[in-house]
This record gives sequence, C-alpha cells and structure tokens, in this order.
Amino acid sequence: MSRFSSYFLMNTEDVIDYVKQKLAIFKEDAELTCKEIGDGNLNYVFRVVDEKYGASVIIKQAGHTARISDEFKLSTDRIRIESNVLLLQDKLSPGLVPTVYLFDEVMSCCAMEDLSDYTIMRTALLNHETFPAFSDHITTFMVNNLLLTSDVVMEHKAKKELVKQYINTELCEITEDLVYTEPFYDNNNRNELTPGNEEWIKSTIYDDEDLKLETAKLKFSFMNNAQALLHGDLHTGSIFITKESTKVIDPEFAFYGPMGYDVGNVIANLFFAWSNGNAHGNKDFTDWIEKTIEDVVDQFKEKFKYKWDQEVTELTAKQVGFKKWYLSEVLADIAAVAGLELTRRIIGLAKVKDITSITDSDKRIEAEQICLTAAVRFIKQRSQFTEGKDFVATFKEAEKMVKGLKVM
Repeated sequence: MSRFSSYFLMNTEDVIDYVKQKLAIFKEDAELTCKEIGDGNLNYVFRVVDEKYGASVIIKQAGHTARISDEFKLSTDRIRIESNVLLLQDKLSPGLVPTVYLFDEVMSCCAMEDLSDYTIMRTALLNHETFPAFSDHITTFMVNNLLLTSDVVMEHKAKKELVKQYINTELCEITEDLVYTEPFYDNNNRNELTPGNEEWIKSTIYDDEDLKLETAKLKFSFMNNAQALLHGDLHTGSIFITKESTKVIDPEFAFYGPMGYDVGNVIANLFFAWSNGNAHGNKDFTDWIEKTIEDVVDQFKEKFKYKWDQEVTELTAKQVGFKKWYLSEVLADIAAVAGLELTRRIIGLAKVKDITSITDSDKRIEAEQICLTAAVRFIKQRSQFTEGKDFVATFKEAEKMVKGLKVM
C-alpha cells in the first residue's frame, strides 16, 4: 500500500517521492530536487525540479491550520475548491490561470504548472516595475469569470448547483472577520496599529459610527448575495506576471458572492503599490499606477457591457435599463470593497509589504492615513464612483488632505 493512501503533511523529501508515484511529468532517470517556496498565509507550496532535464512542477498542500496563525483551524477541502475553480477559470479565461495536472483528495494537494519564469506582481510592483498589458488581462479575467457564472448568463438551477459546490464556510469566515469586522471593532484584539498612528486611526475608523453602519450593511451583502463565483482573494500577491502575460493563482477563497469583491480588491492593492511609489518619490511609477487603476475600472465596465449583450440568457435581464442598474450596483460594491481592503491591510492582522516596507516612519504613517482617508469615502460614498478617474481623484484628494493636515 502506498504511504500516500492516508493524509499527512509532507516535507520536501516526501514531495519528491510523491511526484515519482503520482505524476508522469518526469523521466525515469530524473534528478529531482524540492524546495518549499510558499510565502502565503495558508498553504504549503513546493517546487520540484528535474536538475538533469529541466522539467518542473508545483505541489500545493493544505494543512489543518493556517500558516499565519494556529488560531485558524481549517478544512483541507480548500484545495479541492482551488483545483476545481482553476479548471473552470481556464475554460472561461484560457491562458490566464496555471494548468492543473492533478488533484489528490486524500493528500489534500494539487499539482500544477510551474510559473517560475513569472514574478509575483506585488514583488514586481515593490521594485516599481510596470506592466502595460495588465489592465487588459485582468479585466478580461474578471468579466469572464464573474459575469459568466452569474444568473444573468447561467441556467438558474445549474448556477445554484455551483453555489452548493463552492460553499466555503471556513475561509468565508476568515474574510467576514478580517475584512468586514475586526478592522472596525478590534473585537478579537488582533489588530496591529503602526506606532504613532493609533489615535488618528481611533478617531478616523474606530469612532466613526456611520462608517461602521455601512460596513455592517456590506458584511451582510457579502454573506447573502450569491451573485457570481468569486476568486475571493484577488490581490497582487495572487497574480504571477511578465510584460506579456498574466496568471491568476490561489483561488482557495472562492465562493459565490458579490462581483465587486474581486474587482475592489484589485483596485485597493494597486493603491497600495501607488502608496509605496509615492513614499519613494517615483512619479513615473505612480503615474502608471493611476492610469492602470482608471483602465481597470473603465475596461471592466466596457467589457462587462459587451459580454452582457453577447451572453445574457435571462429574459428579465434584457429589460431596458436593467443592465445599467446592475452595473451601477457592481461599481458601488467595487468602491466599497476597495475601501474595506485598504482598511484591513493597514489596521488588521494581514499586512501588505507595499506599506510595511516603507522604512521612514513618518512616510509610512502618511501613506496609511492617505489610504484610510480614501477608504472611508470609498465605503460611505460608494454609489458616487462610476468611472476610473473617480477612484484616482479621491486618492489624490486624500493625499492633499493628509499633507495639509501635517502642515497645520
């Protein structure tokens, strides 16, 4: 009997034995090496390389607790969700996700295409690199995977079956806690505030009862609006990129929720990159980020409307005026989620390196205050954001406000 017939958490030597047994990628006389390369919060990621012939593969395995904290006890079923979502996304958006070779239910792992020729987008943005094709690629990915898994296009019973298939209880709970609740209440005493910024955050976020009312509304929308199959964690750390190609990875948070969640996350993380570039005085880079944010919003809108006209099947969705209303609701959600993501990554447990790598404490505090000032408006005035320029203008206004306050 194979020692992989019952679950255990693998080390690098185990993974080499595993791929020899389970995959036909490598030749008989391959010289395999393995390294654990995961830098995320949840899973273990191994890269196996044939040093003799050059072939390689990624093995991703889920543990029973999150790497970020043993407080998070998790089902390893998230790897099934991730594998199935990647297979579906590859059909809906060919070439924009890695190829999946194997899903192993017993070992709670999957084997997939090695993207080592790519760079994690957050890392590249920290180096202030630019990617002209990104806005086109990511908007195609989001429109295809969101609209085509919704009731607007899918037969309703088939869509409801997908809703059942992608119920993701534990990872949704993480989002409900870390995105929608703790940044505003610190109810689990896990928030981490930058020294010197505590009182400002208290007055701007914790003490704003109107803001907390809006986040409560948004939380219940997230929990109850099964609109489309989300990636669920679509940020620049979940994207591999080159100048010519974009690959979206890590959809283990996937479930049926409001479309704007994915798009808003992308927007917020581009603003984090802007904040880093701004703190380092790189205007060429921040100009590119601003243009990219505008393009992501505006291209998403245009592709969404075009795909709607091509793919809509639901009779009532063809009613004059419905498409405009539907898209306006999605855009409001995009703005709100951008605000939520900006808030939780600064106040909450899971930080982003774009902000934490700013070594000058005054500049980091300034960057945080700009992000949070914009975030409050994105959340409280979300229906006002209809074009890409609206998002950028708000961030620029927040910058002026924060710097003006500093002068005073």
